[in-house]
Amino acid sequence: MNKFIVLFFLILLSCSSSDKKKLQFVDKGRDVPIFEADSAYSFIEKQLENGPRVPNTYGHVETRKYIVNKLQEYAGTNSVFVQYFEADGYSETLKLANIIAAFNPTAPDRIMLNAHWDTRPRADEDSQRSVEPIAGADDGASGVAVLLELARIFSEENPPIGVDIVLFDGEDYGTSGDLSRYFLGSRHWSKNPPVPGYNPRFGILLDMVGAENAFFPKEVNSIAYAPNLMEEVWAIAGQKGYGDIFLNEVGAAVIDDHYIITNETKIPVIDIINHTKGSDGNIQFAPHWHTHKDDLPIIDKNTLEAVGSVLLELIYNRI
Repeated sequence: MNKFIVLFFLILLSCSSSDKKKLQFVDKGRDVPIFEADSAYSFIEKQLENGPRVPNTYGHVETRKYIVNKLQEYAGTNSVFVQYFEADGYSETLKLANIIAAFNPTAPDRIMLNAHWDTRPRADEDSQRSVEPIAGADDGASGVAVLLELARIFSEENPPIGVDIVLFDGEDYGTSGDLSRYFLGSRHWSKNPPVPGYNPRFGILLDMVGAENAFFPKEVNSIAYAPNLMEEVWAIAGQKGYGDIFLNEVGAAVIDDHYIITNETKIPVIDIINHTKGSDGNIQFAPHWHTHKDDLPIIDKNTLEAVGSVLLELIYNRI
C-alpha cells in the first residue's frame, strides 16, 4: 500500500463523523451530467472480451487489469486500491480481488456504490452446457459498466459529495443453495475493511441492471435498511419517466451483497436488482439468469440509461 493510500485512509478516519446523517433528500436545482448509455454498453463489451470472469482463470485476471486501469484513468492511480485476498473454493484456493476507487477523496461526507465483477462458474439454470461458465453480460458486467460510466463522468465533473466505488469479487461462485460460498468479496471487505471505521451515508448495489424488459421493484431488505433512500430513488425514476422499469411496488427479499454489508457493518445499503415476485411470494429472476443467454444480445441501452440517469440525479442534485 503506497503512502498516498495510507494518508487518504487517515484523512477519512479523521474527518468522518461518528453520527450518520439522516437519509434526507431535496431537489437543489443543480445541473446534472448526462449518462451516456453507448459508453456504458462499450464497458460491457470490454468486460466480455477475455471470456468469463471466473476466479483463477485468464478472463478473471485480464478483466481485473482492465477495470483497475479504467478506474485509475478516471480517479487517478493513487485513488484506486485493490484488496487482494484468498478464499476456499470447492477444490481450489480462490485468488480474489475487490476493486476500490475514491472520487472527491478529501470529502469527509461520502456515499458508496457497489457491484460485483465476477461471473458464475456454471450455467446451472440452463438445459445445455450447464457445467460451463456464463458470459455474465447482465449478471455482473452491467452493474460494473454503469459504475465505470459514472466514474468517467466523475472524472470530468467532480461530484458534490465523496463517492467510493467498491466492486466485489466472488459474489456468484457458490453452487445453488450453498450461500456460504456466495458473496465472498463483500464478506471479506466487511470483515477486513480497508478503511477502519468507514462510515458513508449509504450504499447502493447494482445487480443485473442492463437487460431488456428489466423490472426493478422495491427489494424488501432494502426497504428495511434505508426506506427514505428507496423512496427517493424510485421517486426520481418516476419523475424521469422510468416508472415502467423502477416499479412502484414491493418486490421480494433478495440475499445479495447488500445483505452481507448491512448486517456486518451497519452501513445501510440498498439493492437495485432485476427481479419480480411470483404469485407465491417467492423471487423470480429473468429467463437469462444463470444461463448462457446472459450475453450481449439481452443488454438494452435504455435500461442502462435509466439506472445511470437516476443515480446521477441523486448524486448531483438530491444530496
